[in-house]
Amino acid sequence: MYRIEEPIYFYLLTIIPVMVVIFLLVFWWKKRTQRKFSNALLLKKLAPNSSAFKTTLKLVFLLLGISFLIISLTNPKMGTKLKTVKREGVDIVFALDVSKSMLAEDIAPNRLEKAKQIISKTIDKLGSDRVGIIVYAGNSYPLLPITTDHGAANMFLQNANPDMVSSQGTDINGALELAKTYYNNDDQTNRFLIILSDGEDHQEETKQVAQNLANEGVKIYTVGVGTEKGGPIPMRLNGSMIGYKKDNKGETVITKRKPEVLKGIADIADGAYIDGNITEKPVNAMAEIIANAEKNEFETKQFSDYKDQFQWFLALGLLFLVIDVFLFDKKTKWLRKVDLFNEEKNLKK
Repeated sequence: MYRIEEPIYFYLLTIIPVMVVIFLLVFWWKKRTQRKFSNALLLKKLAPNSSAFKTTLKLVFLLLGISFLIISLTNPKMGTKLKTVKREGVDIVFALDVSKSMLAEDIAPNRLEKAKQIISKTIDKLGSDRVGIIVYAGNSYPLLPITTDHGAANMFLQNANPDMVSSQGTDINGALELAKTYYNNDDQTNRFLIILSDGEDHQEETKQVAQNLANEGVKIYTVGVGTEKGGPIPMRLNGSMIGYKKDNKGETVITKRKPEVLKGIADIADGAYIDGNITEKPVNAMAEIIANAEKNEFETKQFSDYKDQFQWFLALGLLFLVIDVFLFDKKTKWLRKVDLFNEEKNLKK
């Protein structure tokens, strides 16, 4: 089996026929000019060591050298050895609160962006672990199924915003139920659910739903973003600030972080509550927890192990070029008696 890494360099092989054509044209021109200058017998006496064979041989070595150098540029890979790669890790599902209260700017740049930063940096610290993302407000939606593609996870994460959900509120129960469908490996002993929220509007029955999830072996960690002093919820139209959200009485709504709710969820599910206002704190904490967790094999792949072979073609190319340089286009002593091209017969004619 073989594979060509850079096949585009094969286009350079068009140089070979061009060089052959040029050589033939030059050879024809020389012969034509020589005939005008003198006859074949006189030319034989003037240049007794001239050899068409050696000239052709030098061209062949030159063309072979260039050809092998071009082939080396394509970096051919050969080999049929199969490698088995075992991937081990844990399943981590992030449940991101995208309700309007997460737009509060009591922490910079706002609660939602802070939560997204925490998720992104946590993913960057993971190894071969699988990740999934859920967004929730009044409804819960799967933003990204469980995957080992961390690049895709970060890409989907950047698009998370309150407009993705059809209704506002905080349907944490729906997020917990949806998270159950993400853990599809019954043998997985370490499953993590990380909830990022300000804790506002969570329902009392959430603890029971969290308990049910914990009974299935899922550890729930909660990350609280926002301040307990709180802040208003900015309202924007086409990216421009138009004011703050107001209640039915026309007063500005002040949204506050409620860590007690988040702590209760984490405690009941064998997890922990982490303050998320300083990004590095939850990132380092979760990275350490996951790194120390027992890993399970969840994916095994076999693939051909191709090895670079360009060095052989490079060596051959250089060898032929060196031979071409040191090969003279005159007849050698032992070849003077050999009339490969019937030159003697042609002269007698």
